Amino acid sequence: MSDPLKHGKPSVLFVCVHNAGRSQMAAAFLIHLAGDHIEVRSAGSAPAEHVNPAVVEAMAEIGIDIAAEIPKVLTAEAVQASDVVITMGCGDACPYFPGKTYLDWNLEDPAGQGVAAVRPIRDEIRTRVQSLIGEIVAGDPR
Repeated sequence: MSDPLKHGKPSVLFVCVHNAGRSQMAAAFLIHLAGDHIEVRSAGSAPAEHVNPAVVEAMAEIGIDIAAEIPKVLTAEAVQASDVVITMGCGDACPYFPGKTYLDWNLEDPAGQGVAAVRPIRDEIRTRVQSLIGEIVAGDPR
């Protein structure tokens, strides 16, 4: 397992197919909770045109504005530049590079769901991101 703290600021990449829901929420939480202590990226293998409006609304309810975010395509460079790569339960194919930590968070997809259905997904992502921060600070993301 890699130790992101050995070479400076750790970096995390969140990946889901469309980069319009789960990975956007996870990235926003990590930025919100860790500030500039962790470098954050998100991407998708088949990015949507825009972030899911129900996801934007659910995040706005808790004071995090992701309305201006734009889904990004997953690149080998983004994976290579990250210490921890987290796929969001979508079985998304991700380039493999030795020395990276790969995790899969099995989370329901918010696509096509209203804000009421997105809230529990949002809250689960927040809990997982909080745990991830603790693991990264301890030098043991898994």
